[in-house]
Amino acid sequence: MKNVERTIKSDKVYQGKIINLRIDTVELPDQKYSKREIIEHPGAVAVVPIAEDNKIVMVKQFRKAVEDCLLEVPAGKLEIGEEPLDCAKRELLEETGYKSDNLEYLFKFYTSPGFCNEEISVFVAKDLIKDVAQPDEDEYIEIEKYGIDELVEKISKEEIKDAKTITCILYIKNLLK
Repeated sequence: MKNVERTIKSDKVYQGKIINLRIDTVELPDQKYSKREIIEHPGAVAVVPIAEDNKIVMVKQFRKAVEDCLLEVPAGKLEIGEEPLDCAKRELLEETGYKSDNLEYLFKFYTSPGFCNEEISVFVAKDLIKDVAQPDEDEYIEIEKYGIDELVEKISKEEIKDAKTITCILYIKNLLK
């Protein structure tokens, strides 16, 4: 592609626990200059846990950024040096109280590439074994189970608005055809 931007300068503006923010000065294809605000994210995983009754185990939690409780697939950020599969197993147990040795990688996607480099690796988990949830000390999570058609209906009614969850559920629905 010819329309590539060349980074001239990159300044770290903020370094946080989960994200960093940098401002890049870029040269555009027409030799003009512009600034890009970039959120750096370590990456994350999302897990679609399918129980024996073919119901999908979902988590409901308050999300401060949107001031609402959202119904989501279990997910979480990668720790430094952590492999996505290990992160998926960890997040599945932490958030739902289920374990599985049958996790299959499905695909990965960028969440919002216009300003963020976050990439989510998606797994499906089967043969779930009930254990004890181990949420982070600042996480308050409710567990709910739904059939795939119920979840698709919730998407169409805008009862599910989380992009990763919509992506995962519609992908799984397509797989189950």
